[in-house]
Amino acid sequence: MLSKVKSFGLMGIDGFLTQIETDIVGGVPHFDIVGLGDTAVKEAKERVKSAIRNSGFDYPVKHYTINLAPADIKKEGPFYDLGIAVGILSATKQIKAKKYEDFVFIGELSLDGSVKKVRGVLPILISARKMGYTKFILPKENSEEAKFIDGMEIYTFSHLVDIVKFLNDENESPVEKLQTKSFDEVSKTHKNRLDFENVKGQAQAKRALEIAAAGGHNVLMIGPPGSGKSMLAKCFAGILPDLTFEEALEVTKIHSIAGELDLKTGIITERPFRSPHHTASIVSMTGGGTNSKPGEISLAHNGVLFLDEFPEYSRSLIETLRQPLEDGYITIARANQTVTYPASFTLVASMNPCPCGNYGSKDRECRCSPAQIHKYLSKISGPIMDRIDIQVEVDSVSYRDLNKDEKEESSAEIKKRVDRAREVQLERFKNSKNFSNAKMSVPQTKKFCSLSKECQSLMEQAFNSLKLSARAHDRILRVARTIADLDGEENILPQHLAEAISYRGLDRKYWSV
Repeated sequence: MLSKVKSFGLMGIDGFLTQIETDIVGGVPHFDIVGLGDTAVKEAKERVKSAIRNSGFDYPVKHYTINLAPADIKKEGPFYDLGIAVGILSATKQIKAKKYEDFVFIGELSLDGSVKKVRGVLPILISARKMGYTKFILPKENSEEAKFIDGMEIYTFSHLVDIVKFLNDENESPVEKLQTKSFDEVSKTHKNRLDFENVKGQAQAKRALEIAAAGGHNVLMIGPPGSGKSMLAKCFAGILPDLTFEEALEVTKIHSIAGELDLKTGIITERPFRSPHHTASIVSMTGGGTNSKPGEISLAHNGVLFLDEFPEYSRSLIETLRQPLEDGYITIARANQTVTYPASFTLVASMNPCPCGNYGSKDRECRCSPAQIHKYLSKISGPIMDRIDIQVEVDSVSYRDLNKDEKEESSAEIKKRVDRAREVQLERFKNSKNFSNAKMSVPQTKKFCSLSKECQSLMEQAFNSLKLSARAHDRILRVARTIADLDGEENILPQHLAEAISYRGLDRKYWSV
């Protein structure tokens, strides 16, 4: 008795077709699963046997061989439980019709036959649609996630018995396929966030963060303890532009794979804001581990990665940010596989200028020696600083600013300007995969950041006096382009370029110690 059932597995953020071949013969009772499966796959035999028996179906005492093809790709997770059960039931003629051959089966089985949710359904469906597979049977708990993929015929169930009845056409009433949902129908309710209207003073820092939000630029805030750096970073989340549907799908794919997706909404509706503690390991930050799950930098894709107390992170961890900050992805190479995850995020980092925090302060005395300051700041290397577009000094708030009666500008008002600037960028990059000025390629930078003779002269002076690298040169142009977009200007003007250059001076002030 032989049967073949289609299923899908995950490799990174892409799904791949897995053919589940079931062969049942007489002889010594045994159950073998071959095809390079991990522990979760090998343990499927116990879940499947109990699920079949406890669902009221026959489980003949025979020799079972389950092959997961292709055999040279590692299979991970409980995706294949449902497909294995359907393969056994079809091979033993308990599923009589050939209807099962049209469907792809994904789901984990409980011992009582219940079909449980699995992670990564959204990336699997997206990959399957590209490959021409559009008919799926999924766990009911994954319904909301699957609703956002159109052009598919999807049926969801909560128990193995209901699936068998559906395949045998024994249902008393027709089973309706899953209805698709538009991204616009999802409630865009945001979590409680801090508002810029509650931040007194710090006009320069607010301006820098507005530019960073408008263009997706990396930003570093340096200042003494208590100056409001962490609060400013948390307020930053409230002025970020709304996710487009394409961006939301990319983010949801990653969170689905990581098992962090809210099953009630089925899709991520706001930009991620990840803030890992400085004791985080390299694996938790970059991703990897036994199942090569995405790390914090991938979970921050299309959102913000906030690193508070930047020098407190290990130097090796900070250096791992080089590739994603430059390329927008992270490649995890392990002995058994190599996986690439998206990691295009906005880095917002904050730090004290020295161990005591008062170096460079206008009204506080620093107690650190030059050697201590150098050791502290040397945790942040030149190449990392080169990848940070905006560097801004955040000094202590004065008593006058703290107690003034004037109302500060709210996050909603700032966000309106940010949204207008992003609309310009979406129109500018409508024929590319890029969504923001910060992610412009070199050819795009040359095309959209052309300078007048006056601006070229200013740029040359800054390039020579600040000893800028080619990377820093291009990043200044991109920041200037964003400032021009905020001002509604088609061309970069000298004042835009001058402001962009002013955000590159702190590494000369602090890192030259």
